[in-house]
Amino acid sequence: MSNNKQWKPGETVPKSATYVAFDAQGHNGGSLYLEKGKRFPATQNSGSYYCLGE
Repeated sequence: MSNNKQWKPGETVPKSATYVAFDAQGHNGGSLYLEKGKRFPATQNSGSYYCLGE
């Protein structure tokens, strides 16, 4: 993970890009493309977060 900025579900997407979801233990939960101004979607695990994809 080269970019350490993290976003939580419900926060506003800062720029259109591919983001990777991680659970609280840091396990990769998959990637998705999100557009600027949208919100990061909810996840099934408490403590999950998103990082900018590579």
